[in-house]
Amino acid sequence: MSLRTSATRYAKALFDVGTQEKADLAKFGADLSAISQVLSEHTELRLATERAGVADAARMAVMDRVSDQLGVTPQVKKLVALLTRTRKLALVKDLAETYNERLLAHQNIVRADVTSAAPLSPEKAKALQDSLSTVTGKKVELTLSVDPDLLGGVVARIGSTVYDGSVKTQLAQMRQELVKQ
Repeated sequence: MSLRTSATRYAKALFDVGTQEKADLAKFGADLSAISQVLSEHTELRLATERAGVADAARMAVMDRVSDQLGVTPQVKKLVALLTRTRKLALVKDLAETYNERLLAHQNIVRADVTSAAPLSPEKAKALQDSLSTVTGKKVELTLSVDPDLLGGVVARIGSTVYDGSVKTQLAQMRQELVKQ
């Protein structure tokens, strides 16, 4: 079983627990992301949690202290303890990503990666966000980036769907049409 598949199962279980307990689902996601960030930024800590030579009690104590210092919820703390005990902390990064994707879907939110030829003004970004919300029927969170090679216009990616309104693409299509004739 892949790491992503295992992480998805843990994420679903945590989400279900949070839903049943009417807990703050967003806090769970933030807690998982914080644990993931700590493990990725502190190589020594991550290695200590993975090494076979480290006693289980020491491994548990370290992650318990990390959880306490981050102020994670009891549910996430229990999950981290389970992952530590079963030596599956390598799942935390994928688990956090999967959980947060599930949370966004639950909140009817999609992420759109938007690339434009020049920086978008706040007004244009808001108008684009509103247009994409109308098209998708969901609330849209934009991640903006700039690529001068587009020449003009924007390219928006939502999941596997691409909305390409760039001048570069339009010129390429015109070239194709002219070559055909």
